[in-house]
Amino acid sequence: MRTGIQKNDTDSSPGTSLDGSFRKPRSASSKFVPPLKTVHKLLKEYSTKLLDLNIFTEHLENWVTENLYSEGPRNFASPFSLDELRTFDFALEGVLFQQLIRMPCPPHHPSDNNLKEDEFLALEDFLHTAAQGLWQTFWHKNKPIPFFLSYPRYIGSKFYTIEKAKSRGRLGGLCGAAWTSKSKARWDDVIEFVLFKQNLDENALSPKVICKALFYGVHMLFSRSLSGYKSVEETDYVFVSILDSKYGGVVRLGGDLGKLEVDLSDPYKSMAEWITRHADVRVSCVDRIWNGMGNVNWGDLGTLQILLAMYYSIARWCGPARKSMDSLAEHHSLRLEKRRMETQLVEYENENENENENENALVPYSSNYNGEIVEVEYENNRDSKSKGARLSLVRGEMLVVEDRNEGLKSFRVEEVVNDGGGNSNFSYIAVAADSCPAEVLNLFVGAHSSRLEPSWEDMNLWYQVQRQTKVLNILKENGVSSKCLPEIIASGRVVHAGPCDKKGPNGVCDHPWCGTPVLATRPVGDPVSSVVGPFSGDEATRLCRDCLAALRSAKTLNILHGDIRPENVIRVDKSGFVLVSWGRAVLEDRDSPSLNLRFSSAHALQHGKLCPSSDIESLVYLVYFVVGGSMKEQDSIESALRWRRRCWEKRAIQRKLGQVSPILKVFADYVDSVCGTTYAVDYDAWLRRLNRAVDGSDDGRGKMVEEGVRVMCVAESSGTSGGGNSL
Repeated sequence: MRTGIQKNDTDSSPGTSLDGSFRKPRSASSKFVPPLKTVHKLLKEYSTKLLDLNIFTEHLENWVTENLYSEGPRNFASPFSLDELRTFDFALEGVLFQQLIRMPCPPHHPSDNNLKEDEFLALEDFLHTAAQGLWQTFWHKNKPIPFFLSYPRYIGSKFYTIEKAKSRGRLGGLCGAAWTSKSKARWDDVIEFVLFKQNLDENALSPKVICKALFYGVHMLFSRSLSGYKSVEETDYVFVSILDSKYGGVVRLGGDLGKLEVDLSDPYKSMAEWITRHADVRVSCVDRIWNGMGNVNWGDLGTLQILLAMYYSIARWCGPARKSMDSLAEHHSLRLEKRRMETQLVEYENENENENENENALVPYSSNYNGEIVEVEYENNRDSKSKGARLSLVRGEMLVVEDRNEGLKSFRVEEVVNDGGGNSNFSYIAVAADSCPAEVLNLFVGAHSSRLEPSWEDMNLWYQVQRQTKVLNILKENGVSSKCLPEIIASGRVVHAGPCDKKGPNGVCDHPWCGTPVLATRPVGDPVSSVVGPFSGDEATRLCRDCLAALRSAKTLNILHGDIRPENVIRVDKSGFVLVSWGRAVLEDRDSPSLNLRFSSAHALQHGKLCPSSDIESLVYLVYFVVGGSMKEQDSIESALRWRRRCWEKRAIQRKLGQVSPILKVFADYVDSVCGTTYAVDYDAWLRRLNRAVDGSDDGRGKMVEEGVRVMCVAESSGTSGGGNSL
């Protein structure tokens, strides 16, 4: 029986696809659509006939051999590019993978169950360590990993633990390990599969091994489709890692299963045709995983391939990581810059050493070297260490700030806020010591403008403190305030201990902390990026409403945020969100927004500027992300623009938002109609609609939607916001 595309002179009947849809020719005048239950039953029967690995290998081995050893475009591509692996390596820099069980080093003896058990235990420890490290680094640092490791014997078999398999005498029959989403798993719960082979060829994966990996990959795709698993992308893909006690490699299988022609009379042939014609098969090189002592080479190419396959498998199942590879990889340049600055400092073991001994001191390297020999003055070098210092605080420490408007203010540090790499980003949770009752605040410590260097760290501090202080002061001076906007409490310069001989109010003395700018804001909350699990429809609607209210307040002064992403929205309590980090706000045309491949608007990525709807376009991407929408890693502006174009054309964002809230779907349709245009955003109309969806209230047009807002001349300024797109 064959269920495929059948053509005649007048019409054609589309073939059955695995997700219940049907391929529809452009000129089709009629079609026969079998019931969905019939299709499901047919495909389930088809999958049960694909259980013989030997027959499967016979149909594919020649094709695999031809592509594996040929040169040119027919050769299998690698699942990962070198740049991708390098970025991943930088992102994992500083992550501690603690392996406890070593891989047995003696030669393999397949009949030795004790050695087999030791190998599986070492494999299990490796996979657990890797998955836990990835989960805590990219997803949730303090939440347990929600996956389970099980071991099947063959396709369709039960899953065992190593102890249970050993007690039942089935340890030798285990074919590999599977990460599953449930403790009592089935094959449709498999997230990633790891084949455990004996004596892999260190040069390349053999055709038989690749065929076996494809065999398990096909059944993973089948199981997901038959269980109702919905991939955000049109084509699903799976990774199968192959390991022995020394080496490892990765096979990736992907493709549109809707193009599979189901043939129950010869299922292996039809599957082989789908793989050879329609599937995307990629095969990595084989590289060393374990060294001679049985320890994992965590930073080497072979291990990075296994880890990256695991990373993408988790992201495919759970949604994109809360912290992207690119954002964590940026910390590499910071650590490199820090190391460079440390090596440039002049180090004196003893200030009283004579001049001859000082000839061996390390002198700074000058990037302006022009080929001539220059004299370096040691007296000037002594100050280099103090000038490069940054004010880093610890819990319990007191900080005195001189506010221009309110005089001296004292703050006690309660918590150090770290970035994704575990390093201080000079942000703190502090208590105002001179207020009663004590108020919890955000405290941002910057770098003085006279000591700023053109490094990413210093520029980020400048935007975080000095630029954000300017923006928040503009809002405050013009009477714009909202519960959805941060409020500036204090801003000024650090008052350091000891004498200060600065000249003038804006001058600095020799003390490294003198003149360091500080910003204190409220409220304090948890960033959306740290929230576990997708948002409910009510939460997502409230998030959209609150962020839109903040944007509406700023728009009264023609201020655009320009950097909307999960890290820049905090949840103050269970019922409120605040849009923070206004340092990259656009005040005038010459200002450039922060570019983010995931959340920036298409107009910002293309032109480096914001259009009137850029912020609400970024807001839609944020809401799509928090409800579990898939936003895979983008490696370039071109790929990010392609993703946006594909999502809007196929209405993937609207479909996802429509699953959680009808109003969010309609809002996404509105954004689709105005994004990239010069039309003004009708904030008032949408705030009224979102307000009704959240709590049933409906404020008038001349008032702000959120409670506690004070805006001057709102009724007059809102008269131009309707445009031609008011709903």
